[in-house]
Amino acid sequence: MAVNEDSSSYGSLYHDLYQPALVIAGCFVLVALVLSIFLILQHLKSYTNPPEQKWVVAVLFMVPVYASESILSLTFPKLSLACDILRNCYEAFALYSFGRYLIACLGGEQCVIELLEDESRKMLNKPLLEEGEGKKKHSEEEHGTLWNFFFRPCILGKDLLTIEKFGLVQYMILKTFCAFLAFLLEIFGVYGDGEFKWHYGYPYIALVLNFSQMWALYCLVQFYNMTHERLQAIRPLAKFISFKAIVFATWWQGVGIALLRAFRVLPKEGKLQTGLQDFLICIEMAIAAVAHVYVFSTEPYHYLPAFEYGKVTTERTKTELKLDDGETTPAVVERKETQIEAPGTSVTESVQDIVLEGGQRVVKDVVLTINQAIGPVEKGMIKIQETFHHKSDTEGHEDDESELKVEPAGQDQKSEADV
Repeated sequence: MAVNEDSSSYGSLYHDLYQPALVIAGCFVLVALVLSIFLILQHLKSYTNPPEQKWVVAVLFMVPVYASESILSLTFPKLSLACDILRNCYEAFALYSFGRYLIACLGGEQCVIELLEDESRKMLNKPLLEEGEGKKKHSEEEHGTLWNFFFRPCILGKDLLTIEKFGLVQYMILKTFCAFLAFLLEIFGVYGDGEFKWHYGYPYIALVLNFSQMWALYCLVQFYNMTHERLQAIRPLAKFISFKAIVFATWWQGVGIALLRAFRVLPKEGKLQTGLQDFLICIEMAIAAVAHVYVFSTEPYHYLPAFEYGKVTTERTKTELKLDDGETTPAVVERKETQIEAPGTSVTESVQDIVLEGGQRVVKDVVLTINQAIGPVEKGMIKIQETFHHKSDTEGHEDDESELKVEPAGQDQKSEADV
């Protein structure tokens, strides 16, 4: 009886707070959508650096996706699981896009490899032309790659880039797979969203995704620590914090609400849990949109290098300096800056480049990651087969030797009997 009264009281509380929460969340979502779409269109119109901006647009699009999915889930609670799946899939892709953006800002993969190899040589005190293959193998045998990644990432060289890419792509693959797995489990009634019980799939999926996300973020942090000095021109710390806050906070926010529900700090009402999560995300996306306007500004892409065409603008700055040598006439310092304004670009062409070029890059990285994951498994299977084959050959050889030893003994006994 008391349980029914509690559930009815929580149900009435949910209905009382639902309409005000929906209006407040809608206002924040409107702000988030307006600011984010405006910033995305600005990047598409000033699409002068495709290698960087295609990933910037992908990261910025995270706010409209999160905001629209959250308000849709809050308005129609029955669609909450489907919205959560789409939101999680794009979260993984956005994390991958941010990693690709850092690589593009460093000049591409080849430039990053040269940078990391140079840092590795400096740390190992190896001359540029005396890096023999034997020494490289000896250092790898002395400390494994995984050990060095945790404690001495600076000596890994290009292997650090490989680990970083693998860490981001594995999260994108696992996040997508687990999202659709959760959908299937929900259809059969064994998912149990927010329920930490062994006969539900939620705790196992949450455990896998927690480990996968922490590994991906750790790989990104290690890569950032190695390259942040070369990224000072793009204010990497502000970008890193603003993006990481969205990915990290929203996921752990959902886990935290589920834990509060499991410990009965929050009521066991499923609508209240999902509604609270969606409401908080709506507010957070408005804050993230404001931060993105300053952090991912289009100002660096308004001007081109001198060898490109465009509108040339000249800015002159005069500064008066008063000298202390008794002269009454101040000295005048004039500085002249010439900038070339970039022409506007077609939004259609920009979107086409993002979809085609970005899609091809994603497919290549996914295929490479799958091959890297399958490679050790294939080697292990080959070693197991070789071991069994070697054992069978050894046993067969021992059987042949035993037969050869038995035959002479039989012949000797026969000759003695004849005599």
